[in-house]
Amino acid sequence: MPTILLVEDESELARVAQSYLERGGMTVVTAARGDTGLSLFLQIKPDLVLLDLNLPGMDGLDVAREIRRKGETPIIMVTARVEETDRLIGLELGADDYILKPYSPRELVARVRAVLRRAGAAPQVARRFQEGDLELDLDLHQVVRAGQAIDLTPSEFGLLAAMIAQPGRVFSRLQLLEAAQGMAYEGYERTVDAHVKNLRSKLEPDPKEPRYIETVFGVGYRLRKI
Repeated sequence: MPTILLVEDESELARVAQSYLERGGMTVVTAARGDTGLSLFLQIKPDLVLLDLNLPGMDGLDVAREIRRKGETPIIMVTARVEETDRLIGLELGADDYILKPYSPRELVARVRAVLRRAGAAPQVARRFQEGDLELDLDLHQVVRAGQAIDLTPSEFGLLAAMIAQPGRVFSRLQLLEAAQGMAYEGYERTVDAHVKNLRSKLEPDPKEPRYIETVFGVGYRLRKI
């Protein structure tokens, strides 16, 4: 999987971007400061850098200059700055793309994919997943357990797809809500509990003793590796 270095000091924005990129088949390493981001770049040698311009520690343009001195790693600059001069400086420094805040997380993933394709490092996204006797096919929108098809609502399917793509990973309720609905609404995150309850009633041999979907108290849920 391509490794993306995300240098972003807005923690919530970084969390959402990381979630979408990981669901898109990428490994994401984050930094909240420019100087930290540059250090990580030198350590991990990512396939692409998502770089905010307004950063503590070291300005994004200075980080971009240093990255360009080291090679041709693709850079997408992300910023709330609207001045044309900033955009032109970034492009002159060798940025491969430029995206303005606020942005759609799906657009961000699409732009990252496009730049990775041009660089020859586009991720191959799995369309079918299996964990134990549980199978999920994104193209057919189908779930099968022990050879038997299970009917799920679109929201239930979205939650299960997110978890089965990364078995063992703990998802918060907000992250699962993003997976099911495409956007997180904090006021409704407890609806995830209802979706999980319905999922368990359809998937689990004994919903009171879940085999597949585990509760991680105080955090959220995960699909158990079988």
